[in-house]
Amino acid sequence: MFQSTQPVIPAHTEPLLAVDDLAVRFEAARGTVQAVDGVSLSIRPGETLGLVGESGCGKSTLGRAIARLVDPHHGSVRFGGIDLTRLPRRDLRIHRRDVQMVFQDPLASLDPRWTVGSLIAEPLNIHRVGTRQERRTQVAELLRKVGLPADAAEKYPHQFSGGQRQRIGIARALALDPKLIILDEPVSALDVSVQAQILNLLVDLQKQFGVAYLFISHDLSVVEYISDRVAVMYLGRIVEVASRDELWARPAHPYTRALLQSVPRINGARMSARRETLKGDMPSPYGSPPGCRFHTRCPVVQDRCRVESPSLAPGDETKHSVACHFPLEASVSTPAL
Repeated sequence: MFQSTQPVIPAHTEPLLAVDDLAVRFEAARGTVQAVDGVSLSIRPGETLGLVGESGCGKSTLGRAIARLVDPHHGSVRFGGIDLTRLPRRDLRIHRRDVQMVFQDPLASLDPRWTVGSLIAEPLNIHRVGTRQERRTQVAELLRKVGLPADAAEKYPHQFSGGQRQRIGIARALALDPKLIILDEPVSALDVSVQAQILNLLVDLQKQFGVAYLFISHDLSVVEYISDRVAVMYLGRIVEVASRDELWARPAHPYTRALLQSVPRINGARMSARRETLKGDMPSPYGSPPGCRFHTRCPVVQDRCRVESPSLAPGDETKHSVACHFPLEASVSTPAL
């Protein structure tokens, strides 16, 4: 669907964001939900890390925990060397300038009572950036950068299409010149043609501003287009991390391979003779299975998987890591989507 043209990020670059052993729990009437369980990942300056997995696996909760919209149970989120989980609210406000978020539903995230100009100017007002006239000028410039006319500032969110509203959300996220933007399913509610426009816009803005992205999505073709590296998440845990090209060419975790093989293809091309299929639904987050959490659906499960939980093999950003006792052979390649 999309043609990928990603820049090369130097492998030696120090991480901008380093998440270590992060866990998020929610208490509910039925028990405790372990939404995120011991997640570790990193993002370098100017890089796009794609985060993929089925609905309910904890992707959005992880993004919100990194942005400190929800508080983690334990673990650390180090941004520029500072652990955001240890900061009091008054100090956290300063660092919110560097980490912004774009949500899945732009209409729900934009106050319908405010004009577009007021919505984009709100972060500038909160952080007291410039004079009133300078803020107006900056709002007009941000609208121009996301492909909207200056007079859009006088209108209200309901007067725009879904794609235009997402452009407004992106402009608002860029207002404080952040270093990282967390994009939570930013194009899933849009038509395919509009998706391509927004994705191209994000790529262009990344080149202009040098901003890093955590791109959360369940759409693998979108993730393949925009990502430098990809992390695969299942039931609260990261099960595989690799560069985009490496993951598509040599998926090692059975879950990753099944995700890639589940993508419909118009030409009917087959992945390989050894096709992995998933059976059943993802287990309830109220009671995760013992051992490997994927063993209840894994096509290559063995006795060890039912009792011993695999850990993600340590590695730097240039290495392919997988949390599996019996990773699949890398000899079967996976064609691009």
